[in-house]
Amino acid sequence: MGHGTPFNMNLAGLVQSLLLLVHIKQLTCGSIQFVVPEELEPGTLVGTLGKLFQPPYKLLTQEYMWMDTNTGNIYTTEQKMDREFVCPEETKAEECIIPHSVVVGPSGDLIQFHVIIEDINDNAPQFENSEIHLRVSEDTAVGTSFLLDDQAQDRDIQQNGKLQYHLQGSEGTFTLNIGQDGFSIMLVVQTALDRETQELYKMQLVVTDCGAHPLSASAALIVTVTDVDDNCPSFSSDSPQTVTIQGDSPQNMVVTQVTATDPDTGPNAAIIYSLSPKVSERAKKLFSLDRRTGYIRLAQDLHSDKSEEVVLKVLASGPHCPPANTQVTVSVLPKANQELMIKVRSVEGSVIIPSRQVIKVLVADVNDNAPLFPVSHYQLSVEENNQPGMPLLQVSASDADSGNNSRVTYRLEKNTSAIFHIDSVTGQLSVSAPLDREQQDVHKLTVFAGDSGSPPLESQVTVIIRILDQNDNAPVFLTSHFIFFIPENVSPLSLVGSIEVKDPDEGENGSIELHVVNSTAPFVVDNARGTLRTTSNLDRETEDRHELHVLATDNGHPVALTSIVRVTVFVEDMNDNQPKVILPSSNSSCQTVSPGTLAGTVVAKIYAIDEDSGLNSEIMFSIVASEPAQKSSPFQVDLRSGNITLSQQLLPIDMGMHNLFVIVRDNGKPTPLYTTVWVNLLVNESLENCYLDRAPAWTGTSDLVQSPSKAPICKVEIIKYAQAIFITGLCMLLASASLLLVSTYLFLKNRSLRNNKNGHRGENMIPLRLKEKYLSEE
Repeated sequence: MGHGTPFNMNLAGLVQSLLLLVHIKQLTCGSIQFVVPEELEPGTLVGTLGKLFQPPYKLLTQEYMWMDTNTGNIYTTEQKMDREFVCPEETKAEECIIPHSVVVGPSGDLIQFHVIIEDINDNAPQFENSEIHLRVSEDTAVGTSFLLDDQAQDRDIQQNGKLQYHLQGSEGTFTLNIGQDGFSIMLVVQTALDRETQELYKMQLVVTDCGAHPLSASAALIVTVTDVDDNCPSFSSDSPQTVTIQGDSPQNMVVTQVTATDPDTGPNAAIIYSLSPKVSERAKKLFSLDRRTGYIRLAQDLHSDKSEEVVLKVLASGPHCPPANTQVTVSVLPKANQELMIKVRSVEGSVIIPSRQVIKVLVADVNDNAPLFPVSHYQLSVEENNQPGMPLLQVSASDADSGNNSRVTYRLEKNTSAIFHIDSVTGQLSVSAPLDREQQDVHKLTVFAGDSGSPPLESQVTVIIRILDQNDNAPVFLTSHFIFFIPENVSPLSLVGSIEVKDPDEGENGSIELHVVNSTAPFVVDNARGTLRTTSNLDRETEDRHELHVLATDNGHPVALTSIVRVTVFVEDMNDNQPKVILPSSNSSCQTVSPGTLAGTVVAKIYAIDEDSGLNSEIMFSIVASEPAQKSSPFQVDLRSGNITLSQQLLPIDMGMHNLFVIVRDNGKPTPLYTTVWVNLLVNESLENCYLDRAPAWTGTSDLVQSPSKAPICKVEIIKYAQAIFITGLCMLLASASLLLVSTYLFLKNRSLRNNKNGHRGENMIPLRLKEKYLSEE
């Protein structure tokens, strides 16, 4: 339908009107409004002023609409009404209104009408980034939620812009939880995570609008499971191994390499190799072991004329793990008497040089000038977290041709991120979403400038956008809980461990300082190295563990961001406490023993404690000497319990005072600590209390730990334990027999009572067999 053509209400026009869903309404205030859906085809009837005003009609604004001057009918033009383009700032508003002015009637009255553009579902949701990355620790508890900041945007409104999310490809490991506001998206951990089983989860976060014909979009949701130290080193299945070397092998020659593996990553998988302290001196002299790589090398030149076999035991240690071990057997062969030599000769050949030809091609074209940009590339810097819709820069290209051949339009490369837009006419480049430097710090865009010639010509230019950092990331610790172990005898400023923390920002925004907060624990952070160190001496017996919190603060502007982490330091025991004897209370105390005491009776007790732990606190007792000196003392001390027992029946010669000099030592490494005590026993018929005027004096050697007695302690202990086992077994046998007799008695008594249920019942009824026993005893 062209200009000036009257509106004919034929069947086609009626169907057209019905399909357009167009209506006119006049407000009480007198203004005229036409409500039309966006994206109408050119020539579609919008409405008419012919019923309200007299002709002629002249529309003053020709954008999007044109008017028949005779009928007052209003039609759409070739330029379609895109609601989101016409009203970019009011995209989410209820109404997008375009005012128009028209001169009507013979008198030329000026009136105004409004065209309200209704939204249709013509925009699919869009994610800011095609990939969403999230890092989750493998020890994250089931049910933990993580906020996904990458929400989709839909330029449509109402139901067309209302979004629903669902997750694809999670296989039950993760699920989504949408907040009551409909905007906050939480990723919820559904099953326990194990980085060693699966480190990467690739899913699709799908968003769908609620339009009559829903449109969808998706972004790859990539969850990286970060490591915690939950595995220990182990050697491969080919261990132990045997290698053979020649007897004239040179120094530093690689003999073999041992390899242990730890399924963890990073510092958690660090492995330190060492030779067992139990390897022979010969092995230590011949070989060296690289503690990092596991390479075993010769420590010296070999000059061996005979065969020998050297066994190496190698340990692999990891953080907080017991060492794994393997064995390497090195067989040394006698050195060879003759050297072998291999000669390699080179072979020369000819080189064929290809010929070259130049072909000239002449291209003829009417539209022979492509648009040209004045520069080879554009560069600009933009701070991250910018406002959506922010203009970036305007590109401009010129074309030496004329007419349509010189009319330039602009476009971006097809695979350009959807957040970047360029005005096809002006060349104005803008970004529709906030930029994130931590996701991508440089964006390279290709802008094409094409003319309207036939065929069209095109040129391109690169736009480099550098994203400047803002302090929008707090420091992140690599674990939620650091655990360290340190011996108690370390000196002040000793290394405890590394506090690993990162900040994805850059410059001062990513520069981190660590501080111990709200703690009196003797530790300080060395910020130069990111390590925790002691500030004073540690004592496990006073406090065996320290709980503290470390605060990480970046140097960002305008506001510094912080994070806090829990740190536990376990103080490992060292053998720094000698045993303390509680009983006897002094060296001059005395105890009386009757001559009629049976052998095996406990006549005295030594009670001692050691404030250390583990082997360092295990106490052993031994009698170093006794006075008067006898070939065989009637008293002995139990190696473990400290019980002093009578080892044999006392004789008249044993009457009198016995002074036992006992050493009480721990089992600590590398050197045991000890104390001594006198146990004074008086063998006497009278059991009156005995007293010593002064403690006995030791006149023997002071090297008590090395030679506590003439017999080795282990041998004495074996003999005593054999005796103890025999006695214990005998006692158990007697107890079993007694239990059997009692059970038999109770059974017979119960049966007798059942048999005499209806007969005479006496209160003190005694079974017949027992009566006979009593009579025989009388």
